[in-house]
Amino acid sequence: MKILYYECFSGISGDMNLGAMVDLGVDQRYLVQELNKLQLSGYKVEFSREKKKGIEGTRAHVILENKHRHGHNDAHRNLEKINTIIETSNLSDAVKVLSKKIFRAVAEAEAKVHGTTIDKVHFHEVGAVDSIVDIVGAAICFDRLKVDKVVCTPIELGGGFVQCRHGTFPVPAPATVEILKNIPVKTGAVQFETTTPTGAAILATLVDEYLAQGSFTFEKTGYGVGYHDLDIPNVLRVSLCSDATALKDLQSRKALVIECNIDDMNPEHYDFVLKRLFDVGADDVFLTQTQMKKSRPGVLVSVVCPLEIEEKVIETLLVETTTLGVRKYTVDKLAIKRNYTKVSTEFGDITVKTGHLGGRCIKAKPEYEECKKSALLHHVPIQRVVEEVLRQFNHQRQ
Repeated sequence: MKILYYECFSGISGDMNLGAMVDLGVDQRYLVQELNKLQLSGYKVEFSREKKKGIEGTRAHVILENKHRHGHNDAHRNLEKINTIIETSNLSDAVKVLSKKIFRAVAEAEAKVHGTTIDKVHFHEVGAVDSIVDIVGAAICFDRLKVDKVVCTPIELGGGFVQCRHGTFPVPAPATVEILKNIPVKTGAVQFETTTPTGAAILATLVDEYLAQGSFTFEKTGYGVGYHDLDIPNVLRVSLCSDATALKDLQSRKALVIECNIDDMNPEHYDFVLKRLFDVGADDVFLTQTQMKKSRPGVLVSVVCPLEIEEKVIETLLVETTTLGVRKYTVDKLAIKRNYTKVSTEFGDITVKTGHLGGRCIKAKPEYEECKKSALLHHVPIQRVVEEVLRQFNHQRQ
């Protein structure tokens, strides 16, 4: 399982996240190329190598024309206008969906804080070009990394006071508090706002699990450098990891593989042989085309079975095929946990087999025979039945 692991010991902002993603391996040319699909003007994105407290990483600069990076921008866009910018771009559907989800998290928080509705919220700084770049850039990078899971440490918020458009507020800012409800946080590492509403919304949208400590195998690490000099390294550390515990969920047992090569049997008989092997308890039987002595085309018959039915399988192969002998060897058979769920559709109730790893459902497949029966009964293509079952299954999971 591929994991994206955030360590927010110095908080997170949108630009720190962009820097960390590039430092982790997302090609900056690709990121800029994708951001250009937004058709926004008046800015450019640059990256540089910098250090904080001896830790080197990548700093992302979103430079506005005739504006300071942390100055105010005159573009007061509401959620509808931002969604229009995203939807009319040529970005992928996955990036569009994720970008809008992050913006909605900010909009809902702002609406709650100011006692209004999300359609009336004007984002001020968050609706400005630089914050659009931070949020859409986060979605582009996440989509590019193709991870299975996002894990994060408790988020450091900092302390002291912060200047907002509406005045001076204690850290964390009201919108940040609202976004991070029910999420583990820490405060007081420094007297400074270490986590911004944009950074909080990125994590609140992406993260699957928050852990004070975890068991991972680190594969690659990136650092996103912040703009301020603090008593602690002002960097965001993000790593690509594999889950060292996920394989513990696999169901493991010993199994036998029993094989024989055949080059002189009527091909019509294989169907009967396979049925007999499954009848005696084989887990799997498969045929592989091969070339045997004297250049004869042949078939390798392979049977995977529990140890206790070894004699039955060997006897079946010797009696039902033309082989004069078999070979066998022991293997470790690993399998993910399986569950079976009934899903109600317009074509009837159909079973979906699911596979689980690391506590997550990673596979789902409708039972073929039930789909076949429903398709014949309702006179529809079987693919339509399968698609409807999966649609209803995914709807139930949301």
